[in-house]
Amino acid sequence: MTLQTEFKFKLPRGYVDLEGSLHKEGVMRMATASDEIAPMKDARVQANPGYLAVILLSRVISQLGDLEQINPKTIEGLFAADFAFLQEFYHRINENGHARVEIICPKCNEMFETEVDGSGEQ
Repeated sequence: MTLQTEFKFKLPRGYVDLEGSLHKEGVMRMATASDEIAPMKDARVQANPGYLAVILLSRVISQLGDLEQINPKTIEGLFAADFAFLQEFYHRINENGHARVEIICPKCNEMFETEVDGSGEQ
């Protein structure tokens, strides 16, 4: 059995680059200990602990549309809904090790797990 370490996602709104192109689909990998520790040395995080999420996401998002690189400026440019979506997605795959969630069937009230495809669709 192999461990899945990369998960596809689709942003609810999408990132608009400087040329006006929209980027919605991406890939996030599971974080390493270094991903969580190294940003603590960053002066931006020391000055504003809320900036930790920006640095973390810029380290673990390996693909976003056809952007050549994802850096903190990219994450800063996300719409708030997309930033919140990515923070929740990060926590789900890193705390649970998968993109599954528990849901309750509205017809029979039974609880079961399903794999979330990471689409930002509501």
